[in-house]
Amino acid sequence: MKKCLQNMIVKNKKVLLRVDYNVPIVNGKIIDDSKIKLTLDTIFYLLSENCKIILLSHLGKVRNNNDKLKYSLEPIASYLKSLLNKEDVYFSKENYGIDVINRVNSMLPGEILVLENTRFMDVPNKLESNCDAQLSEFWASLGDVFVNDAFGCAHRAHASNYGISKYLPSCIGFLMQKELGMLNRLVLHPIHPFTVIMGGAKIDSKLELMESLLPKCDHLLCGGGIANSCIKALGFNVGDSLATDDEKTLKKIQELLLKYKEKFVLPVDCVVGSTYDNSFAQYKLIDKVLDNDIILDIGTKTLQKYSNIIMNSETIFMNGTVGAYENIKFANGTKELLGLLKKSDSIVVVGGGDASSSVNNLGFANAFTYTSSGGGATLEYIAKEKLIALEPINEEETVEILDM
Repeated sequence: MKKCLQNMIVKNKKVLLRVDYNVPIVNGKIIDDSKIKLTLDTIFYLLSENCKIILLSHLGKVRNNNDKLKYSLEPIASYLKSLLNKEDVYFSKENYGIDVINRVNSMLPGEILVLENTRFMDVPNKLESNCDAQLSEFWASLGDVFVNDAFGCAHRAHASNYGISKYLPSCIGFLMQKELGMLNRLVLHPIHPFTVIMGGAKIDSKLELMESLLPKCDHLLCGGGIANSCIKALGFNVGDSLATDDEKTLKKIQELLLKYKEKFVLPVDCVVGSTYDNSFAQYKLIDKVLDNDIILDIGTKTLQKYSNIIMNSETIFMNGTVGAYENIKFANGTKELLGLLKKSDSIVVVGGGDASSSVNNLGFANAFTYTSSGGGATLEYIAKEKLIALEPINEEETVEILDM
């Protein structure tokens, strides 16, 4: 485990705290505050140590100056102030320059200063995303200690995470510890039988994850675009469904299907939409899909097939959804699958953006053993057992796993 906050001397220090407050905001209102709440343990600990907290986060994709109007962290700073019920939470409209230095130097112990969106430094030269050394050093100069608690973007080497930790004594916060500890214990070293449910859109970006999990799992249940690509690789017609066209990827899938044929479990039936009728929805066996069909959900026979495996599993990791659950006509498969997971006695870990969103949106919040706050970071850690943003942080001998 990387150096942990509780083993770092932070009392009375200026602490740079990197968090992932990339939360959905509609008409100025935060509609999902879970990422913010998950950092509160770290914030409260730093406040109890009489720290001055300089808080850094990104928000959205900032490609031009117009995006800056949409993605300011000011409403998040206000929300954090009300959430903490604390008056001395302040917002800086700048995140670079002499005004920031002066504001930080005037801070009192116990104050929190939220700097403007780190991604604003990507316009015009991508200084944040390209981990610019000068920017990294500037941010590092603002504090005495760096705490990285931004699990959701720890798979990116940006100036505000990887860069700062190269120039400042660094450690990981409590959220990061929980994420790494739970993934280590439940997914990387699972109790068998271990079942993986893999769905979502594109298989190309998940092949590495699939290859890392197949030797470890007993079953791999597929859905969504992942399943479509596997079915296509077997020579079946998937119509106009989301599936890879890359011949190299299809060949790799064929090799995996052959090598792990006892582990792969694919849909046998589905619910399809149509390229020529947005209101069309029809149940079909998988070998009856036509050219104009779009596979958008798994069918009842597939659910029964998956149910038998789920009920006999000790550990289950779910990544991605098995259908277009955002549309009520194609939400049944994902909803029924989540219901089966809830009924099972298994350890259930949900990881990845779409899977986590489906859990919250379909009424299964807090129903499972653990729901990871990360999307790409969760998958990266499972596939490689490391995260690039944490590489400059020293390891420590004593490992403490924090339970959720």
